Amino acid sequence: MKLDFVIDGNNFDMAGEASSSVKRSLAKLGVSPPVVKRAAIAMYEAEINAFIHGGGGEAHVEIESDRVEMVIRDFGKGIADLSLAMQEGWSTASEQVRKMGFGAGMGLPNIKKNTDELDITTAPGEGTEVKMVIYIK
Repeated sequence: MKLDFVIDGNNFDMAGEASSSVKRSLAKLGVSPPVVKRAAIAMYEAEINAFIHGGGGEAHVEIESDRVEMVIRDFGKGIADLSLAMQEGWSTASEQVRKMGFGAGMGLPNIKKNTDELDITTAPGEGTEVKMVIYIK
């Protein structure tokens, strides 16, 4: 099963809709709840990062019998220091975003904790691509 989504960087009400849809799809397919939870957390974090930091983007999900592959691409300025961004608590979120309850610096660390494979491609001025794989056991 393939699913594609647009992450609208201008519509806060839609933030998280792609990850919610994937969560529902996995549950309907009978994927175990722990795997559904891991996929939902990882995808939500990547989706919200694309919304907050990337000005929007796109999500592509492929669900196979043995794995879930999720790719989130954004159109932002890229991550200047990826190793720093992977540290818990580090964030470049604006004060406005923090007041809304986001920007605690747990997005990338949460993605890493909940995926079996994680590949992040980023460059200044070129946006970010987060590829996540979770194996269905």
